[in-house]
Amino acid sequence: MISAPRQRKEEPAGLEIEDLSHAFAQRRVVDRVSLAVKRGEVHCLVGPSGCGKTTTLRLVAGLEAIQEGRIRIRGRLVAEPGFSIPPERRRVGLMFQDFALFPHLTVAENVAFGLRHLGRGARDDRVRELLARVDMTAYRDAYPHTLSGGEQQRVALARALAPDPDLMLLDEAFSALDTALRTQIREETLAILREAGTATLLVTHDAEEAIRAGDVIHAMQEGRIVQSGAPAELYARPANAFVAGFFGPVNRFRARVRGGAVATPLGEIRVARLDEGEDVEVVVRPEGIRLTRADGSSGSRARLEARRDLGPVHVVWLRLPDGSRVKVRETGVVDVAIGEEVTVALDPRHLFVFPEE
Repeated sequence: MISAPRQRKEEPAGLEIEDLSHAFAQRRVVDRVSLAVKRGEVHCLVGPSGCGKTTTLRLVAGLEAIQEGRIRIRGRLVAEPGFSIPPERRRVGLMFQDFALFPHLTVAENVAFGLRHLGRGARDDRVRELLARVDMTAYRDAYPHTLSGGEQQRVALARALAPDPDLMLLDEAFSALDTALRTQIREETLAILREAGTATLLVTHDAEEAIRAGDVIHAMQEGRIVQSGAPAELYARPANAFVAGFFGPVNRFRARVRGGAVATPLGEIRVARLDEGEDVEVVVRPEGIRLTRADGSSGSRARLEARRDLGPVHVVWLRLPDGSRVKVRETGVVDVAIGEEVTVALDPRHLFVFPEE
């Protein structure tokens, strides 16, 4: 008799949030948020200030009492209304913008702070291992005030990793660093977390950081996640005008559907799946506008008003016939002088039409 192959049990996600809602003084700041982060994945919760992303992180960490919904870490229920496991027992690592190192403790003592449950030998071994992993062995006896911002961030990471957390929560953790160092430290930090198989939730208002860091992005608007997906998916197929505009500057126009098309100062745009007479918002990315010399060919016209050459990228501002101004980003040669008239064409890959909100 041939037995059926045994089903392999799927490992629980590092973090599961189910229908999480939270209000302060009757104002709902988190509204039915659900997401799941697998082990070794980095998810970015991204949105403008006040959208609810930091409150979501604090609820996951156990720093706020849960009002609605459920939170599980590695399959274990850690919070629901009327039940909450304390933060120190959730196996969660936390990193914040200000590093929050203890100034009176050395680097090694900071890293060892959360390891009091271990014997001295095991604790010393763990500190030695983590300092080597973040390349800070030579600074084990230094105090935080003697370190640079990047070095303090490495120590904060080692301290957060010390208890071997199931989940790492990063709240604007790299925003205090200068631009070049921020990129380096972020890449080093996330590489270590992925290698360790730690599920990671990064909260940021910086769309570029989310694109560079996240395996999955959750775009948050007014307490709700309005779209989740890989960075390329959100960029190429945004769910609404907010998502389309969050990943860089855009040109916006308001219009109305007439005969299956909308008229804009950049030309007519054919639309599908929108009702006749519906008010819409047209979003055009600067890289979606193509310029050629006005040579009598058909197309919308504009006048080149200003330009800035940024190496291989040229930023151009056009004045349209209706008086509005648009921004264009060109990677080719823009052989047009200020004041000259140009013909404008649109690239449909960078053009989106949404029902007006």
